Amino acid sequence: MSIEVRNLSKYFGQFRALDDVSLSIETGELVALLGPSGCGKTTLLRIIAGLESPDAGSVLFAGEDATGVDVRRRQVGFVFQHYALFHHMTVFENVAFGLRVKPRAQRPSEEEIRARVHDLLSLVQLDWVAERYPSQLSGGQRQRIALARALAVEPRVLLLDEPFGALDAKVRKELRRWLRRLHDDLHIASVFVTHDQEEALEVSDRVVLMNAGRIEQIGEPRELWEHPATPFVFDFLGSVNALRGHAARGVWHADGVTLPAPEMTQDDKLHAVAYVRPHEIDLARDKSGANGIRVRLDHAYLAGPSAYLELRRLDRDALIEAQLPETRYRELGLKVGDVLVANPLRARVFAAA
Repeated sequence: MSIEVRNLSKYFGQFRALDDVSLSIETGELVALLGPSGCGKTTLLRIIAGLESPDAGSVLFAGEDATGVDVRRRQVGFVFQHYALFHHMTVFENVAFGLRVKPRAQRPSEEEIRARVHDLLSLVQLDWVAERYPSQLSGGQRQRIALARALAVEPRVLLLDEPFGALDAKVRKELRRWLRRLHDDLHIASVFVTHDQEEALEVSDRVVLMNAGRIEQIGEPRELWEHPATPFVFDFLGSVNALRGHAARGVWHADGVTLPAPEMTQDDKLHAVAYVRPHEIDLARDKSGANGIRVRLDHAYLAGPSAYLELRRLDRDALIEAQLPETRYRELGLKVGDVLVANPLRARVFAAA
């Protein structure tokens, strides 16, 4: 079943949580709502679920207006960040809960409930913990049980609010791969909220990047990474260096560095910012007459095949982050205090705000 939100707005007092947001999600699609705290992503998810009401706009399921439909009638599966399991119930009873509270006319038989719960526990690979209580499970296991409970009522859509936020990094990585595989099997429209960019880029079919109650950009993960539409998108997705300069006639320049800027075609010089990823910075020993930005190496550390460097500009009190292959780092024989020349290899240029 598809989900469509049209021109949603929502205020909490004077605070504008959503500002004219529109979005379509197709059946079988896994979409990530990504953005910083307070950007409106959880509010949007809760309005889709029916847990909040919009001040303007509408929500449609499969083309039918669901804006005024009660949350219990929307057939939405909702997974919370902190599981929200009933601690006095066994795992089996937690998963069965949604089925047992259905109206009598819609409630399955006890035999059907048992079969459904055991099937779901097998699906999330936890059928062996059916008689345990939530307190006897790990965080990753509790989150999978919460997902099984959400699926028990056969939801038309699945909504997840930072489902892995309370877990440690290793468990989080394992679970998001598992969720991707599970979603491919279920083939229902799914939306999950996260502030973790790596999680959004790895798991989702499309990413909706939000900022201050608006959508900054929607696209496939690779599209957002390689073709950010705004400085906010570029800055939010990964580390980036913002170098100020001027641009005109398709060229950006500052501090002896020039870069192509095909977006800046005007004849007059404009203040412009070149956004450069750390791995797009080349370093060389400082030599007389060398072009580039003179920097001093303040700090460096090795992690896997890469070296991560903090460089202090000598012409101003500003840092540049660089990432080199470990082999290149060792070849240069770098040590803290070395004076170097930094040259951006490529950049995306935007007019300065």
